[in-house]
Amino acid sequence: MKITEHIQQAKDTLISFEVLPPLKGKTIFSLYDHLDPLMEFKPSWINVTYHRSETMFKKKADGTFEKVEVRKRPGTVGICAAIMNHYQVDAVPHIICGGFTKRETEDALIDLDFLGIDNVLALRGDAAKNESAFEPEPGGNHYALDLIRQVNNMNNGLYIDEDIKNGGKTKFCIGVAGYPEKHFEAPNLEIDLAKLKEKVDAGAEYIMTQMFFDNQKFFDFVKSCKDMGIHVPIIPGLKPITNKKQLSVLPRIFHVDIPTDLSNAIMKSKTDAECEQVGTEWLTQQSRELKAFGVPVLHYYTLGKPKVIWNVVKELV
Repeated sequence: MKITEHIQQAKDTLISFEVLPPLKGKTIFSLYDHLDPLMEFKPSWINVTYHRSETMFKKKADGTFEKVEVRKRPGTVGICAAIMNHYQVDAVPHIICGGFTKRETEDALIDLDFLGIDNVLALRGDAAKNESAFEPEPGGNHYALDLIRQVNNMNNGLYIDEDIKNGGKTKFCIGVAGYPEKHFEAPNLEIDLAKLKEKVDAGAEYIMTQMFFDNQKFFDFVKSCKDMGIHVPIIPGLKPITNKKQLSVLPRIFHVDIPTDLSNAIMKSKTDAECEQVGTEWLTQQSRELKAFGVPVLHYYTLGKPKVIWNVVKELV
């Protein structure tokens, strides 16, 4: 079922989760162990992130170095199929520009369509670790907007090879990322919102936000989107803070602000368990306020902390 259909049919605020593929060498059962407790809450869907290859240099026996491409978390397409089969729940794969040609993207979309997957989250993706700025793959999509257009073309039966006539039409519901505190590369929020509207006009049907810890920033973002003429569902992405290190790591990596009250409470905590309790209580209150605001879905980035997310959602149902 499409995300938009889930939302249209909902009688209350929906719940969804996001997971990482297991590190290469681990089995699908490590992911099932992560998800099993959370399935009690009957999530409407589960997002699965996609990870590009990384360039690494491995030392050879003769002392020289060999350049190799390594993908540490492969398997997004297979994981989506496994989740749908194992839990009978919709899976939403992320698709990214970085590290993929348009033809590779087209082939991945064909696989997803054959598996009966109805939704994708279209993202540019991050720069490679050895790059100071994002560089597209030769023959790849430069921006999320290009990726959306490619998916939308396939929804209309248009493929890269122009000699394919009357091509089969896919039916993907396309989601995109939104940034309540603006994308770090955008010069200002107004330009960032204009770019977001371009994505919606190109075929994006819902917006999934970057994590945030101040609900007012989300409320302001929703209003600004409406003022810009963006009227698709906006889903808040939520994550707990569970240790002091995250007070510096999250702002640096994700370019988000942490409210003073939250940072002070975390800094006063004497143990990781106390930090986790503070983060759990903060996320619970965030969730209650967002639910009262009328958000269609509460989307949780579980990312190694399923017990914290379980404790939060348990307070809401």
